[in-house]
Order: sequence, then C-alpha cells, then structure tokens
Amino acid sequence: MTRLFRGLRAQLVLVFLLVSVLSALTGAMFTFRQGRDAIVDGVQADALRELRGHLAFRAPDLPADPAQADLRTLAVQLDLAGAGRGWRTALSYRGGALVTAGPQAPPLPAALRARAATATTALAQRFHRDGTPWLAVVLPVTAADTPADGNTGTSTGTNSGTSTGTSTDSGTGTNSGTGASTGSSTGTARPHEPPPLVVYASFSLASQQRDVEALATAVRAGALPAALVSVVAALLAAGRLLRPVRRLRAAAEKVAGGALDTRVAVSGDDELADLGRTFNVMSATLQADAAALRAMEARARRFAADVSHELRTPLAAMAAVTGVLDADAGSGRLDPLTAEALRLVAGETRSLTRLVEDLIEVSRFDAGAAVLNLDEVDLRELVVKTLAVRHWQDRVRAEVPAGLRARLDPRRVDVILANLVGNALRHGGAQASVLVRVAPGVAPGVAPGVAPGVAVGVAVGVDADADADAKAHAGASADADRIIVIVSDDGPGIPAGLLPHVFDRFTKGDAARARSEGSGLGLAIAAENARLHGGTLTAANAPGGGAVLTLVLPRNP
Repeated sequence: MTRLFRGLRAQLVLVFLLVSVLSALTGAMFTFRQGRDAIVDGVQADALRELRGHLAFRAPDLPADPAQADLRTLAVQLDLAGAGRGWRTALSYRGGALVTAGPQAPPLPAALRARAATATTALAQRFHRDGTPWLAVVLPVTAADTPADGNTGTSTGTNSGTSTGTSTDSGTGTNSGTGASTGSSTGTARPHEPPPLVVYASFSLASQQRDVEALATAVRAGALPAALVSVVAALLAAGRLLRPVRRLRAAAEKVAGGALDTRVAVSGDDELADLGRTFNVMSATLQADAAALRAMEARARRFAADVSHELRTPLAAMAAVTGVLDADAGSGRLDPLTAEALRLVAGETRSLTRLVEDLIEVSRFDAGAAVLNLDEVDLRELVVKTLAVRHWQDRVRAEVPAGLRARLDPRRVDVILANLVGNALRHGGAQASVLVRVAPGVAPGVAPGVAPGVAVGVAVGVDADADADAKAHAGASADADRIIVIVSDDGPGIPAGLLPHVFDRFTKGDAARARSEGSGLGLAIAAENARLHGGTLTAANAPGGGAVLTLVLPRNP
C-alpha cells in the first residue's frame, strides 16, 4: 500500500487533483462572492429606486413646513407602497424626532442616523438584527423656494447618489462610499445646509440570505463532481504519460534477463522519447559488447582446448620416458646430480600432464560435452578406494556408514573427493587432520551447523569440534534422497578475501607464490562435477579455524 502511494502514477494523480481542487475552490469562491454581491447590491439598488420613485410621486404634496401629521401620513403611504418588501419607514424633518406610521420605529444603525443628518446623497447599510440580515437606506429630500411671483410654495427633490456600508452589530455600523447629488427640485436649494427632510427605510434580507445559502450549497455541490472529473482526467493523463515509462521498465527487465536485443518503440520528440532512444542505443551497445565478449571467450576456450589436445600425445610419450628415467634415478646407479635432475623433470612432466588433463576436462564442461555415467555404488567402498589409490589412508580419517549406496558417476565423484582431500592436505598444514564423513539427509546447498550471511554465496560452516553438531543436524534434516560429504581440516582456513572465489578457475590459496603444486582448476572442476550430478559444493571457515568443504549430492540424479 505504501509503495502504491509513493509511485509516480499516484504522485501525478495527487498533484493533478490538488491543482484541480484548488482551482475549483478558487473559482467557486469567486463565483460565490460575485453572486452574493450581485444579489445584495441588486436588492439595495431596487430598494433605493423604489423609495426614490415613491417620494418623487408623494413628496410634492407636502406643505412647505410640514407638521408631524403630514409626515406620519407620508410614512403610512410609503409603508403601504413598500408592503411587497416589508419595509418600515421613518421621517425626520430638520433634525427632529423620527415620525413613523406605527408606534415602533424601524431598526436603524446609530452610525447611519448620525451620518444621515448631514448627508447629501442616499445612504445604505447592511446590519444584523437577532441573527437576521437587514438593509437600512436613507434618502435626503432637499427643499426649494419658488421665485418670481411672490408666492411661497414648497417642492422637493431627491438626491440620486448613494453611499453604502455594512455592519454586523445590531443597530450599529459604519458606512463607506460617496455619491454626487443630482437633485431634481424646481427651485434652487441653499448650499451648505443640511437637507430639511430625511427618509429612513429598513427591511429584512432573510429571503436574500436564503438565496445566498442556496448559492453556497450549489457551489459546494459542484465542487465534488469537479474533483471526480479531475481525478478521471488525472488518471487518463498519468496513464498516457506513464505508458512509455512502463514500456521502458519492461524492456529494462528483459535486458536484465539477458535479452540484449530488446528495443522500445519511440515516437515523438519529448523527453520520454529521448529517453527511449538513449535506451535503444544503450541496449545495442550492450548487445555488441556482449557478442564481442562471447566471441573472445569462445576463441579463448577453443584455443585452450586445441592446445590441450595437441599437447596430450607428446606429453603421454614424455610421461612414459620420464617414468623410466625416474626409475633409473631411484636405482642409485646414476650420479646424484643427474638423478635429481631426472626426478625434477619427471615431476614437472607429471604436473604438466595433470594441467593438460584439467584443461581438457574444463573444455568438455564449456562445450556441454560432459555426461554422467551413472552406476549403483557403495559410498564406503568409493571413499576407501579414493584414499587408497592416492596413499592417503594413513593421513585421512573417514567416517562412512556401512551399506550407504547411491546412484552416481564413480569417476567424477572420485575426482571431486580427490580434489577436496588433496586441497585439505596441501593447505591444511603439515600436521593437518582431514576428516571425510558421509551421512544421509541434508538439503542441497546447506552445510550442517552453518550460520548464514557471513560471505556472499558462501556458507559458514563448522570446525572439527562441531562435527557432532553437524551430524545431529544431518540426522534432524534426514532426507533419504540426498547424501552429504564433509571434508574438513584443522589448518588456518581459507582467507576471507578468497572465500567467495574459491571455486573460480585458476584460483590458488597462496597467490603470492609464483609456483604451486596445484593448477588452480581442481575445485572448479569439483564444483562442475557436483552441478552435473544436480548437487552443490560449498566452502566455509570454521569459527575455531580450519576449512570446511561440503558436498551435497542426490542419491539418484
């Protein structure tokens, strides 16, 4: 699950979703504010227009110096005219008390009344009363004198400018804005004088509040489909973007598996297309280099095989001659220096013969020509014979259960045992104690008593004191289809740097020495013979010192 959310596809979808959601929220907020302002501002403008129209129709009937009854009559008329909005009006003449149609004055913010005393334009203010939004408007009415005929008449004019404000307090608030007075009176008003008549009106905005809430609900409801659409779009975009990446990954896995002829189809000129072209170039280069290396390796193997076969016949003749000369050198009839020289030549000839034989064997493995000649053999007899032929029976302890039989290639198992025991005798020290133990039952590739993880590809095994533990482990893991052969010594063990490469070709225990008795191919050939049987061969160092080589073979390959 964690990997799923950390993947590139999930990250692309998440980023796309965040951007889409933020964009949708920003647009929704802008739309909501615009819609809310349009609703409230429209109601305010309509209220002022209606109030101005009613005043323009009824105010001319007022006397020049209206009494309180005249003002109340006008208030009643205005309340009736604005019954559709449910407003309540109040009038104030020359700063006097408010005159209303009923006993209760309409709710008005104190700040609005303070400004109305000197206002020359219409004012409006939104405020809350008992949790409900209200709108209060103020419309100054200017007085004018009728000149020329000596008669004094009264006419009124209303200012068309407006000033608006908002307040969240009950009955109080602040106003903002200015407007220009464009009075329509028939006379000329006296400048710098407050308006003689001020008309107040206020009404509830509950219906408009419901409209705003409905708009907010619609905006919120529209955000979810927008998010879902953005997720679908993000998935499609991510799929289209990651499709070339998935193709590259599949191609890289094929190349890692050895299919160096793998190529990816490339189209377009973007960065992913450039990456695909670079991958194809890399794959072609690897394929060419691998082909060149294989050709060089094949030539080297063919050369080693050809040389080995060409040397085999003359070396056989030389071995026969040196055998006779070696016998003469041991007879005592020759000069001591001559005898020593003959023995040296005979020894080097035998070493060269063994090297050629090993090279021929390796060439068979490389060519896939090595085959098993299986036979039912007694393991005890095979181990005893291997030690006796090489005169090792006095230097090596062998523990092999009687009657333990397996179907094996006796010649190849003899080669394996000879290489393992010979390696222990050569590198285990002058007084090495070599143990060969054969026991039934162990899983392939597992050394009894082994603690895994010390070296890569190499098991860590037991020393001579841990033989009882190894035997107990073998008994606990009994498997009638497999046998285990353990060759251990009490020498210095295998160097840690050499342990991972002990079964490589031409690996020698003492790299500092220019010459050694072994060819460096013995353990490599032993490992190849073990694999040919379907078994394994592992090397380890015992914690107390000494090397442990473990051979696991199936009883019936």
